Amino acid sequence: MVRKKIREYDSKRLLKEHLKRLAHMDLPICSAQVTNSTDFTALLEKEKWLSSRRLVVKPDMLFGKRGKSGLVALNLDMAEVIQFVKKRLGQEIEIEGVKGPITTFIIEPFVPHKDEYYLAIDSERLGCAISFSECGGIEIEENWDKVRSIFLPTNSPLTDEVVAPLIASLPLEIRGKVGDFIKGVFSVFQDLDFSFIEMNPFTLVDGEPYPLDMRGELDENAGFKNEEKWGNLEFPLPFGRVLSPEESFIHDLNEKTSASLKFTLLNPKGRIWSMVAGGGASLIYTDTVGDLGYATELGNYTEYGGPSEEEMLKLARVILDCATANPDGKKRALLVGGNIANLTDVGATFDGIIRALKEKKSELREANMHIYVRRGGPNYQTGLAKMQAIGEELGVPVEVYGPEAIMTGICNRAIEGI
Repeated sequence: MVRKKIREYDSKRLLKEHLKRLAHMDLPICSAQVTNSTDFTALLEKEKWLSSRRLVVKPDMLFGKRGKSGLVALNLDMAEVIQFVKKRLGQEIEIEGVKGPITTFIIEPFVPHKDEYYLAIDSERLGCAISFSECGGIEIEENWDKVRSIFLPTNSPLTDEVVAPLIASLPLEIRGKVGDFIKGVFSVFQDLDFSFIEMNPFTLVDGEPYPLDMRGELDENAGFKNEEKWGNLEFPLPFGRVLSPEESFIHDLNEKTSASLKFTLLNPKGRIWSMVAGGGASLIYTDTVGDLGYATELGNYTEYGGPSEEEMLKLARVILDCATANPDGKKRALLVGGNIANLTDVGATFDGIIRALKEKKSELREANMHIYVRRGGPNYQTGLAKMQAIGEELGVPVEVYGPEAIMTGICNRAIEGI
């Protein structure tokens, strides 16, 4: 499971759409998203309720405590909302030590209310933790002792009897409505492969549940079966995180292919760089370097799966450009690794890498780069022989290992080498 946060706008959009489908509950949620490219005239034409209701506006940037940070404006008309947004759009703020610009807002109707409830569903290894409190809102942390929780094992139904301990102290006239709401939200949680949902708070409007603030996380690995359900969904970067040009290039490349191509620049001055096949293997290599005490020397995190030769060439170019930048005379190491492949033609995958190595011959030598290769799988002997030969051709030290060597052994060799 890869838990990815989504914007509040999308969390509420998915909840409204699928709660109606799965539990026959029609939430009166209205919301509009505003970014730097928003045309307010067009927005008002599309969302006519914006002109007729009092409004709430707040950043939709994957960080919490917006109210405590003075970033939520209540009971405004649309002209005041536009003024509030324009004054803050693009402004850099600091939240819990992290700085970044505000790029996205959410606008919703202002809902006068008295009671505030808390609801959270969190996916765990063996099931789900479901939490509820009658003391929701910005002081939830100070009232955490009032939060009730249950654990629901995987594949167990969320029945009235299971929900009952959560809502036992609610007045009888609303207990059933809140219980049905919790069960309905849980059905959406399961059906759409959410990994986390939090409403802090939700309230009751004319006796019907209404989420005021909501956070959501989805299992990105379940995207293949939820494309239609999720719709036009964005997985934003964490607040304060801005892609480098190299990261943006690989991100765009990944969006255009059925292959998996990931590149994160960790330390441009690092001396250990990686070009590893498979997400699991990439994490193991990265953790191993860290466990050996060299986490600060890691230049990047990279994983790839199923690329064509041309896609592998483009990814390898980016990695090598970063790995060989600003040579200082000290040795550097490149890990070309992976698990033992089942179907991937290792020899063919290495062709793209070898083309990139040839292009960067002078840069590799000037950066004093040493390359450590470990791979197994179909045609791995051919691939390793090619890598050994390219090292000799370029005059760059290359060590190759097959499946007889432990997967992370080249991490030790790289550290010894630098």
